[in-house]
Amino acid sequence: MTAGLPMEVPATGLPPRVRIHEVGPRDGLQNERQVVPTGVKAEFVHRLAGSGLTTVEATSFVHPKWVPQLADAEDLFPRLADIEGVALPVLVPNERGLDRALALGVRRIAVFASATETFAARNLNRTVEESLAMFEPVVARAKDDEVHVRGYLSMCFGDPWEGPVPVRQVVRVARRLMDLGCDELSLGDTIGVATPGHVRALLAGLDEEGVPTGAVGVHFHDTYGQALANTLAALQHGVTTVDASAGGLGGCPYARSATGNLATEDLVWMLHGLGIETGVDLGRLTATSVWMAERLGRPSPSRTVRALAGTASHKES
Repeated sequence: MTAGLPMEVPATGLPPRVRIHEVGPRDGLQNERQVVPTGVKAEFVHRLAGSGLTTVEATSFVHPKWVPQLADAEDLFPRLADIEGVALPVLVPNERGLDRALALGVRRIAVFASATETFAARNLNRTVEESLAMFEPVVARAKDDEVHVRGYLSMCFGDPWEGPVPVRQVVRVARRLMDLGCDELSLGDTIGVATPGHVRALLAGLDEEGVPTGAVGVHFHDTYGQALANTLAALQHGVTTVDASAGGLGGCPYARSATGNLATEDLVWMLHGLGIETGVDLGRLTATSVWMAERLGRPSPSRTVRALAGTASHKES
């Protein structure tokens, strides 16, 4: 990487620091066709933590039948016990998943809801209301045990079966998740159809319902190349938590039109250029994504990874 780049040119109206919620080990690897060995997953998480990321979503306690790529959660999580100062949340679908996670000492969990009925039926085999009822005891038990709870809300901007999703519909489900006791809410653009104006409208709708911006994170997919523009719109609104996946890994196994997540490296490049602190060493993060891409047998889709890896190769030659 060329010294001094990206050049810092701060802009007004943006937060001084952003927390990146790294989802590569969970949301990224769950969408891979191949099952990545547990030891490789553990090293991936260690490398991500070593790059300065303070939140790394480690795995999922969904039944192995549904997500076989993450069937090794009980084996993986104890291998991360030596990581200090980094939050390691896990996804849990129900009380059984919560039991499995708590038995291993997990202190941060996430539940996964849908803003649309069709995706709720396909992903959770329930209506939206039935899924919220399923999550209620999960969240309540977690809070009783002083476990931090994140609520993922998918299909916030568009659904491949239902089309555009009304803002009021999304806000209603988001408010319900917060009322259940979630500490944090992640707004998911599952198929990557959001645009900046739509992002601002949804965040304004959440404001009107009393959902604090400080509790909101954004999770954009880059299907139409809008993820960074949408992120900037969210930052301008005051959002300070952004989900991203190292190397751009992932999508959604239940929505075929969902392409990869926003690449963490692309996000960091933009944030550092804006003078926004992340605590992330971009060089180490890029090296980690190159390392993982080698193990997956294909190049990283991240433009920043490709550019920086290409620069390094040119220098070495």
